[in-house]
Amino acid sequence: MGLRDVVYGVYARRLAESIDRQKVPRHVGIMLDGNRRWARAAGSQPADGHRAGAAKIEEFLGWCEDMGVEVVTLWLLSPDNLNRPEEELAPLLQIITDVVTDLGATGRWSVNPIGALDILPGETVRALKEVAARTAGTPGLHVNVAIGYGGRREIADAVRSLLHEHAGLGTSIEDLAQLLDPEHIAEHLYTKGQPDPDLVIRTSGEQRLSGFLLWQSAHSEFYFCEAYWPDFRKVDFLRAIRSYAARHRRFGS
Repeated sequence: MGLRDVVYGVYARRLAESIDRQKVPRHVGIMLDGNRRWARAAGSQPADGHRAGAAKIEEFLGWCEDMGVEVVTLWLLSPDNLNRPEEELAPLLQIITDVVTDLGATGRWSVNPIGALDILPGETVRALKEVAARTAGTPGLHVNVAIGYGGRREIADAVRSLLHEHAGLGTSIEDLAQLLDPEHIAEHLYTKGQPDPDLVIRTSGEQRLSGFLLWQSAHSEFYFCEAYWPDFRKVDFLRAIRSYAARHRRFGS
């Protein structure tokens, strides 16, 4: 281990110790952005960037676990990503399937796929559901893997589910219009029953949500990091947590 590694380790420990554990977010959402640009900068293929990004995920979840985070939502694939050329999409779907399977195989976390799974290939969906079933009820960190996920699609699916539910109960449209409120819609979101994200992190320097947790992030704090996801370090994560802990949350007021 070189001097640089020693200094980095000391700094990371001091940074962690400086954070008030009572102010750590319960739910962290993260947009794993920049894999393709990382690969391009390295003169590699997009799949190499996606593999490097996938290799970072288990380490990141360990950092969250160490800090006492309870829920993590990882955005791995949006519906728009499905429009990529087949020579990039097929390896990407396999990388995602492999990393979710590997996360489940650790036995450390409950892994919950969220998103419009019906737009994904059948073999991908089967693998995701198998991991979800095998890890359900695992104590500790709850990990949402957002695959085929889009915020507008989630809200549309939630409203559709709510309408189907009330149609089955015989509720008229007029009665439903009278009783409908945000809580009713929230009960039909992919993340129903979970706390909303306290902190949303996006890597790669982009400063927009792109539809990630569109409903749930109404009162979230945001942290944008310049590093591409494969280069995201523990100190980057700890700085995000430190920034969050130092903020006075107003919840929209």
